[in-house]
Amino acid sequence: MATRRELANAIRFLSMDAVQKAKSGHPGAPMGMADIAEVLWRDFLKHNPSNPHWADRDRFILSNGHGS
Repeated sequence: MATRRELANAIRFLSMDAVQKAKSGHPGAPMGMADIAEVLWRDFLKHNPSNPHWADRDRFILSNGHGS
């Protein structure tokens, strides 16, 4: 299993990649919040990656539009 640091770095990489592919965006907020997102998904949010349409799953919404 990947370490917390590896998972947070994967989030950072995906954030940078998405901004680069879109040729637009603000990667600072998602890169800065990568550690927080990793803790939320690993320790607090109810989710099932094998069933992404599970009705009782938790949802995460990052409300500042330029950071989501």
